[in-house]
Amino acid sequence: MRLSAPRVEPVNLDRLDAEQRAALEPLLAADGGKVGGGRVLNIFRTLAHAPRALTAFLAWGSYILSKRNALSPRDRELVILRTGYNCRSGYEWTQHKRIGLGCKLSEIEIERIKAGPNAEGWSDLDRAMLSAADELTRDHFVSDDIWAALAPLGEKGRMDLVFTVGQYTQVSMILNSFGIQVEEGWETDPDLRA
Repeated sequence: MRLSAPRVEPVNLDRLDAEQRAALEPLLAADGGKVGGGRVLNIFRTLAHAPRALTAFLAWGSYILSKRNALSPRDRELVILRTGYNCRSGYEWTQHKRIGLGCKLSEIEIERIKAGPNAEGWSDLDRAMLSAADELTRDHFVSDDIWAALAPLGEKGRMDLVFTVGQYTQVSMILNSFGIQVEEGWETDPDLRA
């Protein structure tokens, strides 16, 4: 967490204007209006201040998190977590640690993500994906040697890896700059607290 309080307060769901309600409708309709463990997450309530941006954000994010993404859920979460960690986004790490555990990443692997691609225990492909996330968040470019090491993902898989890191770099910038706080009752990793 970069900030200990929001710069942009989440909207009050009881005081939505028509445009905000329309943008949040997919989230309000899911689970009878209860998303993210019984509530519309702070990220979405904050982005509702810009309803058209939220609508576009949800469409692209839906692709990244769907089966249309060529990365397996585990591989997707591996690179999302590394991206969130590189961007120092406590909210992103907190949210996707929960998701990663549900996508076959172990607690040990999730902790090892912080150490990066040179930590012991990664497969060659895991190491290449983590290295790509590092290069993209640092240099905004995947080097030739890492691109070659990502070949087992196929062309679309390599593209989707870049799309995924790009999406979650943007998400981390949003979370960090707007000061979006983790949901009540969630614990932020000590390495990423404000």
